[in-house]
Formats: sequence, structure tokens, C-alpha cells
Amino acid sequence: MGCCGSAERTRREWRPMEDRSCTDLPWFLLFTLFCVGMSCICGYTIATGGAARLVFGYDSYGNTCGQRNEPIEGVRLSGLDHRDRQYVFFLDPCNIDIVQRKIKSLALCVSLCPGEEMKTYEDLKTFAMLNGSELCSYELAGHKYPGLPERFDKCPKLPVPPSKALPVFNRCTPVDVSCYAKFAEAVVTFVSDNSVLHRLIAGVMASKEIIIGLCVLALGLSMILMVIIRYISAVLVWILTALVVLGSLAGTSVLWWLYIDHRLFSNTTLPRVAKETSEEAELHRDKSQALLVYATSATVFAVILLLLMLFMRKRVALTIALFHVAGKVFIHLPLLTLQPFCTFLALLLFWIYWVLVLLFLGTTGNPEQSEETGLTEFRLTGTLQYLTWYHAVGLVWISEFILACQQMTVAGAVVTYYFTRDKNRLPLTPILSSVLRLVRYHLGTVAKGSFIITLVKIPRLILMYIHNQLKGKENACARCLLKTCICCLWCLEKCLNYLNQNAYAATAINSTSFCTSARDAFVILVENALRVAAINAVGDFVLFLGKVLIVTSTAFAGVLLLNYQRDFAEWLLPLIIVCLFSFLVAHCFLSIFEIVVDVLFLCFAIDTKYNDGTPGKEFYMDKALMEFVESSRRLERVVERGRSRVKEAVVSEGAEMKPMAPGTSSA
Repeated sequence: MGCCGSAERTRREWRPMEDRSCTDLPWFLLFTLFCVGMSCICGYTIATGGAARLVFGYDSYGNTCGQRNEPIEGVRLSGLDHRDRQYVFFLDPCNIDIVQRKIKSLALCVSLCPGEEMKTYEDLKTFAMLNGSELCSYELAGHKYPGLPERFDKCPKLPVPPSKALPVFNRCTPVDVSCYAKFAEAVVTFVSDNSVLHRLIAGVMASKEIIIGLCVLALGLSMILMVIIRYISAVLVWILTALVVLGSLAGTSVLWWLYIDHRLFSNTTLPRVAKETSEEAELHRDKSQALLVYATSATVFAVILLLLMLFMRKRVALTIALFHVAGKVFIHLPLLTLQPFCTFLALLLFWIYWVLVLLFLGTTGNPEQSEETGLTEFRLTGTLQYLTWYHAVGLVWISEFILACQQMTVAGAVVTYYFTRDKNRLPLTPILSSVLRLVRYHLGTVAKGSFIITLVKIPRLILMYIHNQLKGKENACARCLLKTCICCLWCLEKCLNYLNQNAYAATAINSTSFCTSARDAFVILVENALRVAAINAVGDFVLFLGKVLIVTSTAFAGVLLLNYQRDFAEWLLPLIIVCLFSFLVAHCFLSIFEIVVDVLFLCFAIDTKYNDGTPGKEFYMDKALMEFVESSRRLERVVERGRSRVKEAVVSEGAEMKPMAPGTSSA
């Protein structure tokens, strides 16, 4: 049975790549139904006119621009024929509700956006008579604008700024967006002067070629680093080891020096202080005791750390060997470097689709007239409100599904590389073969693993939203409890992500279901817990140093190229953009490298568990890993010989000290 069953599974041998079958088919069907539901939401918004209202726009009376409309019960001026009025015009486009993130002005459908500034109602009349585009409310005649008393409420706020229609969404947008300064200040809170914002934007526009070039540089450095990191990993690991040892010894020495200095100071001043007041003397003694505790704790920590470094030096050597083999994997499988691009493209396309459908949902539903403003808005009511929640769950699950597909694809390619003894006989495109195996056999496993992550991530996101909404309102206990729950869910999500990744690798090896693969991988990881700890600790730090190297190199190149702009404010924002992009690129590429290292370790652990190098049980591993195994065996033989010699010495010593029998005593 699966891992959720109660029956005990019989012991099964690992048989890499021998047979292949569909896994977790019910979960594939469930995920397919869920995606069909997501598509139905999109179809519903299109069928009910939400998509048309978003693209073509609609006025404040519920009429869609550019179409013939049906009357809405209880809403005046609805049901108008707007086939000759294709653009949405706001009477006061600068009246923005920052909290609700929308324009509060009355909206009308017009046939032409005003291209020039209009300062008087006579200008509005002239524009309406010449172009046939009436910018006041529908019930007002264009030739009567200057004399109507309703012109102050139902005509545009003067002066009317020149505007242009957006290319797709048919909204008349002011050419000068300075009226949105209040909104920009609310978003960019650190900008107190509009001139600073304008200078920053001008700096970005003037340096756009340099920014693009630096982004390409970060991309190239990330791809190069994945190949050469196998040559510098040993140096980075020993630098890390030296920094840790020297840092612990230096910290311990400083604490002991502070303690001794404080004791000497106390011995010279304590008699005089004791005469003045006993409280100050007690304070000196407390400080000495605290420094003694700190120094002692630091000493114990340094000793434990040094012993751990000594004890785990072999496992650090395994990390270096795995990094070396991972570099070879990228040489044999160069298409692995394209995985971040493919994943990012898939996520980007899905996110664009998701945002569009979300916007469609915002203009879908039943028309409701606001009591405050009298404007007509479309809102989902009743059970239709749950469509938004369904759509939100889809964002998390499908995003995690895409990321899980990347992990399964990389795992399948690395498994193919590892368990192919003759590397010259690798498939022509292992990445494509892995993708085909994923699509044909293991989409259900990926759907199940991503759903488990979704079950943990959604409550964490909800708690984070509650925490942000209650910021400054909740008491200290509630705030601490919320942060604790968020932290625990984050840790659980990270652990499940790591276990899922190894479960995908186990599925790629044995073609077993998600639960069985997760259990098999967990058993292997527990049996090699110290190795896992060393690889994660040392490997993560080495990869972090790689990210820092890429960011600093790109930033240094950016400083040199942007140096001609002497104004600090003009090249600060371009440099920040470049640094953020370079870190994102480095993280994406080195995350692939990390997945490769983790899959290689799982394959190595399975290889050493079920093979010993004898005929019929030959190792699959690379030469670098074979050298590590041989050195470990030599060390184990030396230790075993030392133990046997000690045991023989103890036995012989015991025989010499054995007392004589009573019958052999002197006569």
C-alpha cells in the first residue's frame, strides 16, 4: 500500500531505470479537473461580459463602450448604444482612491480623447461640435455647455489636460501624469521631493543600454560559474573552514581578554568603590560573572565546533566531490542551463493569464450602484464570490506545480547521467527524455507534491495577511503568536520542499508513487544524516558565496560604466536594479546547481548502499566519488587495524595477569 496505508511494505530493492509506469494517476485527474475549473472561470468572465468591460471599458452607468448595451434595471442612462463611442473618459482622472486603488471620477464613453488642453466650457463646446465627442454627461447637449447650471458637476474639471488612448484598454490617459504624484508618493514613501523621483527615472532612462548590458553580464557570469564552481569549490570550502575556526577562536579570545581586563580593573578599584557604596561593587561582580559565563560558553562552543570540523572532515570532502561531479553534469548536459529560462517563461505566461482573469473577475458580476457616489460597479455576489478564492488557490498550486516540474525534469536528467555507466552512451538529449518521461508517467506525482506545499503555503500567506492588516492594533501576545505560527509554517514548508525534491528523484529512479518515493528517500536521508547536514551547511554557504561573487562583480562593473554620471541620484537606481536582477539570476541558476548536487547525493547514497564494487555489484558513481569511497575505505581499514591491535594487546595483557591455579602453589 502507499505511505498513508497501515500495512507494512515488504522490503524492495532499488532498481534504477529498469521499468517505468504511471504514478499517482488519481492526482493527475484531480489536477486536470482543477485546471478545467480555472478555465471555466475564464470562460465565465468572457461569457458574462467581464472581459469585454475590462478591455473596452465601461462608463459609470454600466454601459460597455463600443457596443450596443441592454438596459439595467434601476440604473438611469443604461442601455445606450455606444458603438460610435469607443474610449473611456474620466471627468476628473486625478481623483484617485489610494486605498481602493481606483479612480473615483465619473466615467463616460466618448468617440475621441481630447488631444489639447481645454481651459473653458467654450472649449468643451467647440470640441464637441467639431469632433462629435461630448465630454459632459449624456443628458447635456454639447452646444449648451457654457450656460448649463449642471456643468460644474457633470462636465470635466477645468482645465481638461490633454490625453491619449491606451493601445489596448481604450482609456483616455493624461499625457502629463504629474497628477498621479500623490499616488506615487504613497507607493514610493522614501521620495519626499518630486524632483528626486524625476531624476531617478531620468537616470534609468539614460542608462537603459548599460542596464541591459549588465543584466546580460550577470546572466553570463551565472552560467560560467555553474561550470567552473567544481574547480573552486575546494578553495571556497577551505576558506569557509578557516573563517569558522579563526572566527570562533578570535571570539573566544576576545571574551577571555575582556574578562581578565575587567577582573584586573575590579581588583584595583574594588576596595575604593566598596568604601563608597556596596551597590557598585555588586554591579562589578555581576559584570565579571557575566563575562566569565560568556567566555566559558564561547570556549565550549569553539571546542565543540573544532571537534565537529575534525569529525566531519570526510563529509566535507564528499561535498567537494559532489560539486566536482555536478560541474561535469553541466558539461555533459548543457541544456540544464536553459531550465531557469523555461521555468521563468512558464511562470510568466501563467502569471499574465492569472492576472488577466483576476482583472476580468473585477469587472464581472451583478451591477450595483454605489450609495455614496452613484456610480455603477460590477461585483460578484453570493456563491460567485468563491470564484476569486478558487482562482487564488490556483495561483499557488499551479505555480508550485511548474516549479515541481522543473525539479522532476532536472532529477530525471541527473539520474540518467548517474546510472549510465558509459557516459559516451548517454541519450542524445537527456533533458528532453526526462521531460517526456515526466509528461507520460509522473505528472500525478508532481501534482500531489505541489498540492502538499500548497496546503502549507496558503495558511502561511493568510496569517501574513492578517498580521499586516492588524499591524499596530494587536497586542504583544497576539503579535508573537502570529509570528510564531508564520515561522513554524515557513520551516515546515522548507522541510517539505527538500523532502519533495528527493521524492521526485526517487520517482525518477524507481518510478514509484509520491508517498513510496518520499518514504524511501527519507530512509536514505536518515541513514546519511551527518552527510546531509554537511552537504547542506557547506554547500549552501558555497553557493551563497557564488551569489555574492556574481552580484559584487556586476555591481563593480556597473560602477565603472556609470561613473560618467557624476550625480549620485542618477546612477543609484540603475545600480540597484542591476544588483537585484543579478541576484535573482544567480539564485535561479545556482538553485539548479543545488538540485543537481542533492540528486547526485541521493544517487550516491543508494549506490553505496546496494553496491560494493565487486563483480555483479559494480558502482555507478563517477571517478571523483570513487576516489572518495576508496579513501574512506582505506581510513576505515586503518582504524579497524588499530582497534584489533588494541584488542590483542588487552587480551595478551589479561593472559599475563591471569592468577595461578591453587594446585600449582608451593609445596
